[in-house]
Amino acid sequence: MIVASWGLLLAGLAGLGLGLVFFGGLWFTVRAAVASSHPARWLAASFLVRAVLVSLGFYLVTGGKIDRVAACLLGFLATRWLLTWRLGRHRSPAAPSLR
Repeated sequence: MIVASWGLLLAGLAGLGLGLVFFGGLWFTVRAAVASSHPARWLAASFLVRAVLVSLGFYLVTGGKIDRVAACLLGFLATRWLLTWRLGRHRSPAAPSLR
């Protein structure tokens, strides 16, 4: 029972890391694309790299076990929430709100 709990905890932590890679990479890409003369290339290449890395990470971490998939997904979504909360506080007054 304790071994299963450690597996779920590690899967959740891996989900946090995968979320940081995905959403942190998205944040970096949007900032770089705005300043680029070819933003579509930035966005397309970044999405491809981020999607492959996160998909491979989920595959390796979860091993097809549904409980690990759920824990990893919760960690992934928690990272999205944390980054949205943290980075959203520094939005400039002129930036439109998406809420």
